[in-house]
Amino acid sequence: MKNPNFNQTFILQTDASGVGVGAILSQGEENLDEGPVAYFSKKLLPREQAYSTVEKECLAIILAIKHFSAYLIGRSFIIQTDHRALQWLHKFKEKNARLTRWSLILQPYNFTIQHRKGVANANADALSRLERKSTSCQRGREEM
Repeated sequence: MKNPNFNQTFILQTDASGVGVGAILSQGEENLDEGPVAYFSKKLLPREQAYSTVEKECLAIILAIKHFSAYLIGRSFIIQTDHRALQWLHKFKEKNARLTRWSLILQPYNFTIQHRKGVANANADALSRLERKSTSCQRGREEM
């Protein structure tokens, strides 16, 4: 991992699977000195697991941007995803209500979406597939 350099462009790599979403915030020239600044992953709720592929991939972007907003707000950054449909999502007029809401959430951010082949997006892909059991604080207290 590397320390963030706020004079360099941030790269946000995202991916979604049937069970979760993952993202890597990185900086540097691709294939040269690009290195991770931070990681993010989240298990999808049962209702989120029923989303379409486009919705899951968009959810990955929304959650990652919210998670890393302190790094991203007010500066231009690049989103890399292995899902081509997201490149034209902000131009598409006939979105469902969920995608429309998410478009509004993304408006304050200045980003460019780039397609990244699935093979080149393996790190974010791995984070989206982590399976872990959720534990609650309540359950932990009962075991004490």
